[in-house]
Amino acid sequence: MIPASQLTDYLREQALKLDVTELQIAVMTLQAVIAVNKPAPRRDLYRYQVPKLGEGGSCSLIDELDETPYDLRVILGAETADTTAALVNLHALLDSVNNKIGADWLGIYRKIGAGNNAVLVKLAYQGLESRAEFPLTEAFAEHSNNSRVGLTGWAVLVDDVAQWRAEGGGYYECDPKVKSEACLPVLGSDDNVLGIIDAESFQAGHFTPERLVWLAALAVVLPQLLVKLPPLENEESLPN
Repeated sequence: MIPASQLTDYLREQALKLDVTELQIAVMTLQAVIAVNKPAPRRDLYRYQVPKLGEGGSCSLIDELDETPYDLRVILGAETADTTAALVNLHALLDSVNNKIGADWLGIYRKIGAGNNAVLVKLAYQGLESRAEFPLTEAFAEHSNNSRVGLTGWAVLVDDVAQWRAEGGGYYECDPKVKSEACLPVLGSDDNVLGIIDAESFQAGHFTPERLVWLAALAVVLPQLLVKLPPLENEESLPN
């Protein structure tokens, strides 16, 4: 059981004005989804398609996929029972949450590496193919909410992408149809960033408090799974 004080602290730190009781219910619901022995979904847990990147790797080329799928085994290491179980549960959590919030894109990322070599690695997602890694650098964070949240540990909510960009907000476009976004950090017991969750919708203002509470619950539940994956500060985990 996650104490109410931890939930209250997360909401306060992330400036999320959500009902704590509703968050508790959502957290308990998602914890019940996690199981030790769960059958794997009918999908490749370790490999997924990614779009080709533009010049310098700065942006994805929409509707043009790389011939080589991204392979999580390169960055997570050998395929093990523990890693497989964690990935199975990540997909199960995405299914449960998206049944509640109806996002057009939803993904879970894990921080791998340290310093200028650190990246966010996409472990599981639902929606259009998208970039696998986001660099955790100040330069990349200028136009990527994923990287910004991964660096700062502070949530970013965008009710209207067009307005956000018109007001000077940086935005990494993977799908031009996206009109709203919610990006929340996943924090360890020491408040350091373990990863992030990112949700996108083709509708402006999609992420209402009733939907955000499920994303916050996911962010609170995820540490117990992400800590079972490769060490947070392991630069050697990164491929050369």
